[in-house]
Amino acid sequence: MFVLDDLLVRPFTSIIGILHSMAIEEMYDVEAITNEMKENQLLYELGDRSPEEYERRKAELETELEIAEEAREQLSGRVEVRG
Repeated sequence: MFVLDDLLVRPFTSIIGILHSMAIEEMYDVEAITNEMKENQLLYELGDRSPEEYERRKAELETELEIAEEAREQLSGRVEVRG
């Protein structure tokens, strides 16, 4: 019975684990948020973005970055136990 469980269930749980990790990495991509912050700054400097729009987007991105960094820190500290 346990062999059958290992053959049928374990591959799906490992695939789900991989997909979950990939989703978390994409959701909390610190580098992507940092790049958006740079783009926001550049658009403001080029005059394509108003000061109000720049400040609003900057505040949004700073919040996103803070959340992403905290999430990454918590996830990297998590210990995963496998049987």
